[in-house]
Amino acid sequence: MFLEYINKYSWVMPFIPLPVPMLIGAGLLLFPTTTKHLRRIWALPTIFLLGIVMLISAYLSIQQLNRGSIYQYVWSWTIDNDFSLEFGHLIDPLTSTMSILISTVGLSVFLYSENYMFHDQGYLRFFYYLAFFNSSMLGLVTSSNLIEIYIFWEFVGMCSYLLIGFWFTRPVAAEACQKAFVTNRVGDFALLLGILGLYWITGSFEFRDLFQIFNNLVHNNEIPFLFLTLCAFLLFGGALAKSAQFPLHVWLPDAMEGPTPISALIHAATMVAAGIFLVARLLPLFIAIPYILNLISLIGILTLFLASTLALAQKDIKRVLAYSTMSQLGYMMLALGMGSYRASLFHLITHAYSKALLFLGSGSIIHSMEALVGYSPQKSQNMVLMGGLTKHMPITKGAFLLGTLSLCGIPPLACFWSKDEILNESWHYSPIYALIACSTAGLTAFYMFRIYLLTFEGHLNVNFLNYSGKRSSSLYSLSLWGSLRGNEEIQSHFFLKTSLTMNNKQRVPFFCKKTYRLDASVRNMIRLLTHFGTKKTLPYPHESENTMLFPIVVLVLFTFFVGAIGIPFNQEGGGLDILSKFLTPSRNLFHQKSNNSVGWHEFLTNATLSVSISYWGIFLASFFYKPFSFSLLKLNLMNLFVKGGHKQIWREKIRNRIYDWSYNRGYIDAFYRKSLMKGIRELAEFTHFFDARVIDGITNGLGIMSFFVGEGIKYVGGGRVSSYLLFYLSCVLICLLISDFLYFFHF
Repeated sequence: MFLEYINKYSWVMPFIPLPVPMLIGAGLLLFPTTTKHLRRIWALPTIFLLGIVMLISAYLSIQQLNRGSIYQYVWSWTIDNDFSLEFGHLIDPLTSTMSILISTVGLSVFLYSENYMFHDQGYLRFFYYLAFFNSSMLGLVTSSNLIEIYIFWEFVGMCSYLLIGFWFTRPVAAEACQKAFVTNRVGDFALLLGILGLYWITGSFEFRDLFQIFNNLVHNNEIPFLFLTLCAFLLFGGALAKSAQFPLHVWLPDAMEGPTPISALIHAATMVAAGIFLVARLLPLFIAIPYILNLISLIGILTLFLASTLALAQKDIKRVLAYSTMSQLGYMMLALGMGSYRASLFHLITHAYSKALLFLGSGSIIHSMEALVGYSPQKSQNMVLMGGLTKHMPITKGAFLLGTLSLCGIPPLACFWSKDEILNESWHYSPIYALIACSTAGLTAFYMFRIYLLTFEGHLNVNFLNYSGKRSSSLYSLSLWGSLRGNEEIQSHFFLKTSLTMNNKQRVPFFCKKTYRLDASVRNMIRLLTHFGTKKTLPYPHESENTMLFPIVVLVLFTFFVGAIGIPFNQEGGGLDILSKFLTPSRNLFHQKSNNSVGWHEFLTNATLSVSISYWGIFLASFFYKPFSFSLLKLNLMNLFVKGGHKQIWREKIRNRIYDWSYNRGYIDAFYRKSLMKGIRELAEFTHFFDARVIDGITNGLGIMSFFVGEGIKYVGGGRVSSYLLFYLSCVLICLLISDFLYFFHF
């Protein structure tokens, strides 16, 4: 009885977080000064309400795990003879999984943001947007039909626009949110056309009726197959943009201009996961059209490989994580295209917690850097300017390392189990896809450990002094840690020297950390500062507050243990696959195989290759980026390159090509600027010219002509008979002259 009550009224879940933003808006309207002074209090009820949502989602998931049932409750919104629209909510394993992800990751982000954003003037506005964003995502995943999904889909897009452009006074942030908005409008328009086309041929928005009617139409060939394929492709187009799949992926890296907690929320379990959720929800429809499944898998494999190559040479720590998210979404899309619903959803779960951990960890680093250099993304997020944080941020370092190992696919962390399952499925689907996916796993390990090594390891990267206070050598690694705020002369001199390295045109080394030589004047200043003991004024990196570290530690626990729900061992192998049991109803609905378990021997055989590739990527990253490691081997390789002559030049060209391809985002953004943006701008200019010169010219010409005709008639029609006779005789004379002229030339 209690479960029935919870199921029936679970439609209120999306609306539970809404009272707080409504009260904030009312308070800012009626009592703005008091509301702003008590702004920190508003975070507490928001966190409390989202915690209630998490408890409800967990309870529904436990009941579904025990009973294996699907619950749907709908009510009529409008009824007509030819049209009926129903709203409601659907509670099934997919809904429960997504609601748990949204609530748990969202709750972590809320706790984290309470301290991270406290200094910001838009603190209340941030929590207002964040609460509405979570409500929109909860409404999206509990929707029972396509039209309801589309409504919340647009709400999510609106909130992402507001959150990405949260600091809208910065031109870069304003351009980033516009880019995300326009790119997603392409996908949203395709989704709307697909929904309308699907309703035209099926007469229903409800999922169950829709799937049954659509499959019957395909089986009986009652509707042209090309039109059915077009409708399915348009539906997939919405997911293509929302989940940042090629070629509509260009908005995702620029979305990093928003606050770091927003990056964690959008790129972990909410907005980008909405596209995966939509494809998973509509998978019974896509299964009926094999061409669409092939297209989904193709887009997935292209996206994951492209993103992994674009992440290799990026300097912004959040942008590398964004490309990593794009690559992992490609894995999920590949799994859905292969029909492996379980593997895709499993990787969605494990990746959400691991990536949220990495983003919040990067936010802790950025937060510490902003305390030193002020808010400047070009400095506070640039990995080339970091290094040597292990001693000063040990908790963040340990959490970030675990998240990195998980994303690399190292056992027994969460992403190992899900990524390994996708790789195994890809070998059965297509060996070519499997080779690309495995190579991408190696690239993932390479660029993720590149982040870790550049950020936490490295030389003691203080500008002038190392952390022990001893005078450093004349060579220093480019870093902003420990900049001398107390001495404006040295600081300005240092930034004058390092500003050249911040120029986008300056090439940052791809496989090594570049060093810069101090001139004599700077070294003399350092000696004076060291002699007079000014080292105590140096600002050092430090751990974040406990309210920021607590969500990170919680996500570490999820990263450790959430993979256990999908360990694919049968009982003979000594394990229990909880995820398969949980997804049994959905698997039956999607015509999936009921047995996904493997034995120990098969599992170890399959996992050896993927883990070996990941370790090889980690080894290469350590070889190129870890300081003082492999020094002798590096020296020998350098000697080989010097002796090689033309081989060295050839290798240098290849390295530069790889760097340019990665750093310039594969030239895709430049192609869009020159082809689409420039073409649209030229079309707009031509349209403006045609409207101003031709359309307006004709209208203005008729007006001018009417003016002159009126003026002429005014003088002719003066009421004098003599004027009328003169005009009449003149017209007769002209007609006679014309007739005589024509008669003369005729003969």
